[in-house]
Order: sequence, then C-alpha cells, then structure tokens
Amino acid sequence: MRGANAALGAAGLAAFLALGEAVPRLGLVKEAYLPPTSRIAGALGQEVTDRAFWTALGDTLTGWALGLAIAVGAGVVVGLVVSVVPYLREATASTIEFLRPIPSVALIPLAVLLYGTELRSVLLLVVYASFWQVLVQVLYGVRDVDPVAEETARSYGLGPWARVRHVLWPTALPYVMTGVRLAAAVALILAVTAELVIGAPGLGARIAVAESSQAVPDMYALVVVTGLLGLVINVGARTVERRALAWHQSVRGEVMV
Repeated sequence: MRGANAALGAAGLAAFLALGEAVPRLGLVKEAYLPPTSRIAGALGQEVTDRAFWTALGDTLTGWALGLAIAVGAGVVVGLVVSVVPYLREATASTIEFLRPIPSVALIPLAVLLYGTELRSVLLLVVYASFWQVLVQVLYGVRDVDPVAEETARSYGLGPWARVRHVLWPTALPYVMTGVRLAAAVALILAVTAELVIGAPGLGARIAVAESSQAVPDMYALVVVTGLLGLVINVGARTVERRALAWHQSVRGEVMV
C-alpha cells in the first residue's frame, strides 16, 4: 500500500514538472513570467553552489528555530498556568480572543520600528504567530482531561505538580504536539515573510533581490527551496509527533494500519 502511494505521488510530481515545462514552451505563459522547469532547475543548481545561498538558508533556519523554541516554551508554560490556576482562564479568555486573531504581518511596522532589519524583528513576528498555535492547543488539551481521573488524583492526595505530571500532561500532550506541528509551519511562513518584507537576512531577502533584479529563474528556484524546506519541516514534525506519542492509541492504531 505504501509502495503504491509512493508511486502515485511520484507520478503526480512528474506530471506537475512536465506541465511546468510544457506551459511556457507552448507559449501559454510568457517565459519571462514563468520559466520552464528545466531553467528553474538550472538556476537551483547554481544557487546551491553559491556560499551566499547557504548563509541565507542558515539565517532563515536560525530565525525559524529560535522563534519556534521560544513560542513552544512560552505557549506550554502559559497554557498550563492559565489552565491550572483557578479563575485565571476566565480572566484571560477575552484578552486571548482579542490578541489571537491579530495578523502577525500587521506587527511588521512595529518590528521595524523596534529592531530594524535585525534577527529580533523576525523573532518578534515568528514568536507572536506561533505562540497562539501552541497556547490554544494546550488549553483544549487541558479541557479534555477526564474529571474522574482528576478527582481520583485529588483523592489520593496528589499535589498540583503531581496532578499536572501524571494526569494533565499525558492528556494534553497529543494536543501539544499538534500545536507544535502547526507552529513549525507557521514559524517558517513568518520567517520568510519577515525577510521578504523587512529585508532581514535570509531566503526571503534573497527572493526579493532576485525579483527586483529580474532574475526570474533564480526567484522561482528560491521559492522551490522554501517549499522543500516546508516539506522537510512538516515530515520532521510528524516524525517527532509519532515518536512522542508512540504510547497513544491514535499512533498505535496508525502503525497497526
């Protein structure tokens, strides 16, 4: 079954690449706007031999990783505290619902004003966008705790920390891992967006330079790199999720199937 799915996926990718080659060659789209796949592949080959490309890739990954780590840590801690402390969830619900829908890109002027084109501007946007993904999942996970298990833990005299460790955390962990996976994708999007708009060092800034200099194949090649990077991050996040939840029924059922 997995072999058949892999074959279908490879066939679909091959058809997409062939379509990307044929459309501009047939004149359906001007090559100046959409180069053939072969030209994009050639530009990608030149990019990977350029040391500046790897420097930009490292800058993007640095902003992504640091921002994601800060967002996950803050989201888990704040979510647990808000959920455990009596009445704190009700007191913060309106504030969370007010701040969460604010688009991170709306904070770009503030980021530029505070930090210019430094890494801290990227981190501000990445952390803000990713934090809510984790926080909301933690809140949902804590809400899903079985009241009977909670009362049983209390009757056995478990303290707050012991209840969090043995009752709350195992129930909330699947939600937390979902939040981390979503946050990982959002963090990459915001990292590249910040670099593209602000001009902070990274792949986004390199894409902007290629676009402004009319190096269209190079621009598409860099866009492909960001797509591949997103794919790798998603696969990695799912792998970590499966390993962290190897004991959970959902993952065991998935492995059995």
